[in-house]
Parts: sequence; C-alpha cells; structure tokens
Amino acid sequence: MAWQGNVAAMPVQMQMYYTGTATEQGEVAEPVVNFLKWFYHFIEKNEIYHVENMYEDGYYKISDFYFKDKPWPAPDVVQGIVEEKDEGSIFMILYRELYYRHIYARLKPTLEHRFDSYANYCELFSYLLSAEEPVKIELPNKWLWDIIEEFVYQFQNFQQFKSKAGKINEEEKSMLRDDEDNVWKVTAVLNILLQLTEKCNINQQLIAMEKGEPITEDIAGEFGMKPIYTMTGFFSLVGLLRLYCLLGDYHMALSCIEHVQFKDKDMMALVPACQITANYYAGFAYLMIRKYGNTIQLYQHILGYMQRTKQFFQNRSFQADDINKKNEQMLALLAIASTFCPLRLDESVNIQIKEKQGDKVARIQHGDMAVYDDLFFSGCPKFLSPVVSENPTSPFGSSGPRGLQLQVFKAEVEQQRLIPTLRSFLKLYTSIPISKLAKFLDMHENEVRCCLMAFKHKKEKSTDCDSALIPLL
Repeated sequence: MAWQGNVAAMPVQMQMYYTGTATEQGEVAEPVVNFLKWFYHFIEKNEIYHVENMYEDGYYKISDFYFKDKPWPAPDVVQGIVEEKDEGSIFMILYRELYYRHIYARLKPTLEHRFDSYANYCELFSYLLSAEEPVKIELPNKWLWDIIEEFVYQFQNFQQFKSKAGKINEEEKSMLRDDEDNVWKVTAVLNILLQLTEKCNINQQLIAMEKGEPITEDIAGEFGMKPIYTMTGFFSLVGLLRLYCLLGDYHMALSCIEHVQFKDKDMMALVPACQITANYYAGFAYLMIRKYGNTIQLYQHILGYMQRTKQFFQNRSFQADDINKKNEQMLALLAIASTFCPLRLDESVNIQIKEKQGDKVARIQHGDMAVYDDLFFSGCPKFLSPVVSENPTSPFGSSGPRGLQLQVFKAEVEQQRLIPTLRSFLKLYTSIPISKLAKFLDMHENEVRCCLMAFKHKKEKSTDCDSALIPLL
C-alpha cells in the first residue's frame, strides 16, 4: 500500500520517498524502498542535512504508517534493495541499529535479537574507536544521542530479562549458559562508554570551555576536533551518569558530569531529550547523597524548560510519552526534596506539584511517613544489580535492588522525621531553652541536643547549592 496522504504538502525531502505506486518490491512497499535508497544515498554522500531530515521525520513517519506492529525489512533484504555488497558497511551497521531499536520499541525482542543487537553496537563502536584516523561520516546529534541512550536502555532491559528466571524458557537458559562472549556484561558496557569519552578528550574540552578557552587540537586531539567524536563522547558522559545511577553508585555518577554545565546554551541543550535525561539522573543522584538544594535547583530549571517547550514535544508522539513520564518522576522527587529542604519554588513549578502531588505533600505535613515510599517509587529509576542472582533470598530481598535503595532512602527519612516539627518551633522563638523545647517535643534533653546537631548538620548539607550547575534561581 502506498502513502495516501497529501504528498504535495510535505517537505521536498519527504516527497522524494513517499511518492510511488502501489507496486511492491518483494514484500517491501515501494515508498519504503524509495526511503531506504535515498537514506543510503545521503549517508554514503555524507549529506548530513538530508540525513537529519530523513531520520528525525521520515523514519518515524514510515514506522508509524508501515511498521506499527511489525519489524522493518530484515537487514539482508535491505542490503539487496540498496545494492550494498558489504554487510559490514557503515550504512548496514546503522540500519541494523534502527532495525533492532524498532523491535525493542514496538515488539518483543527475542534472546537472539538481544545478542545480535549487542554485536551490532560493538561493531558500530569499534568502527569509531579502532579507526587510525577520524572517520569521515557525520551523523545528526539527535541520532548520536539516541544511539547512546538506546545502548544503555538495551543493557538495562537485558539485565531485567535475566533477573526474571521464572519467565525464561529452557532454550533461552541454554543460550545464556553457552554465552561465551558475556553479552551485555556490565563491565563491557561501562568500558565502551569510557572509551568513547576518552577518544575525544571530552573532559579536557569541557574544562577548557569552563575557562573560556578555544578548543584546539592540543586539547581535543585529532579525533576530538570532529563533531561525531565530540558529541558521542559527551553523550557517553550522560550515559555513564545514567548507568551508575541504575547501579546505585551516585558519587561515581556525579563524577562523570563533574565538568558538565547545566545551562541552556551548553552542549546538551543541542538535544532536548539529552538535557532532560541528564537533569533527571543528576537530580536523583544529588537526592540520594542528601544534597537536596542541588536537586531542587536542577529540577526547577528543567521543569520550567519542559513547560515552555511542551508543545514542541507534544508534536513528536514518539517522544511525548517519555517526556511526560520524566516530568511526573521529577515532580515526585522534587516533592521529596522540598520537604527535606524547604526552599522557595517557582510559582509555575509549585502549581505543578500541587496538581500532581498535592495530596501526598499534605499527608507528609500531617506526619504520614509512608507517603515517602509512594513518592520514591513514583520518581526513582528501575535499578539494576551488577550481578544477577536467581536466589530469592539474596541480599536484595524479594523486591530486588529497588527494595535495597528504598531501605537506604527510608533510613534518611527516619533521621529527618522530627526535623520539620523542630524547625516549626525554632521559627516561633528567637531563643528557647533546651529544657523548654524538650517539654514541647516530649523528649529527654539529651535527645533534643542530638536532634539539634542533626538538624544543623543536615541543613548545612542539604541547602548547599552548586552555582556552577546552572544560574542560581
């Protein structure tokens, strides 16, 4: 079936592959054949403007129209359509990346799909990392970000798949036991992302940018002067931030973005999805190391940005669901941070919290500590264990690593339990004897002294905002 819409109203780049009759080449509709041939042509000619148009617009529209509930044509079929002799060419590697990503997004990947997708990512990254001189191809920033994001997502998905031992059939268990290449091994994934950051000296580049120095080959190196390496390296920093957060190593996560500036004109602002992801995971890491001021600072900034650009994302249906989910998660985490560290919030953000989490915040103010569990589960990512255990009595318990992270969080909640009440009394009095305060709190004086020291310590740490993140709000 050919495209039935108004072809004349489409951009010129869209018209060239949507025009066609109802005839088909094999089992592939002619408009899809036209799309693939033009896509191949523009990638081979390195015409990045046309590649960007076809990737950001054509690929998703073709997917929605022809492949909503089925995969794109198999790679060997496409190889014949574009008349590419080398199955290891960069076009075929990139096509397979899109092919497997579509299966993950719209269908249910088999274990073979998971293995083959990992092998293809290794081939793609080897193409960039093993080159003796910078590769000539250039790709849109959005595609480079999607590659890194999908790489981390598929690793996460594979670890979750392995952890559900009861749902894996015998054939799949046999394939996993015979896996000699350690597919989707955590150390291998971390190593690839680290190599991508080192290939372009991205941290040295970010340090130079902080100082206002121009980026020269002495700083960036030969590879770092090419946008494909610089942007892939930068996006890999955000990928590492996300991965370490999923593993529960928050200090290591934040060290990966030590030199990243969370500003509207920074590199990550070139791809809004990257900016939102980085802010979400950085804010969550700050929350878990009790730097609530930084969490509030980051989330206020990005939630305001998402509110201003809401229409932009709503026009892209493939992004809208993910963006809306991140918005809900950040509002839940911001509600937690603002109860631990009461700072003045922007009116627009405050309205969003009241609309989405107002009842839960009110319950916290009335002493219902169980609400923190709901907010935490609503806002936290899907944690992973670096070692998958099939033992239900493992240290993680029946709820897995997510339950362990909740225990760590609840320990902090318990320590903070009396602080809101203590803060309210301290606001009422210019000075008050400990003995009098102890009577109000129905506690022993020594316990009150401990609470006051804890309050002082947590207040200093939680309100400590890093002005290098974004302009102070």
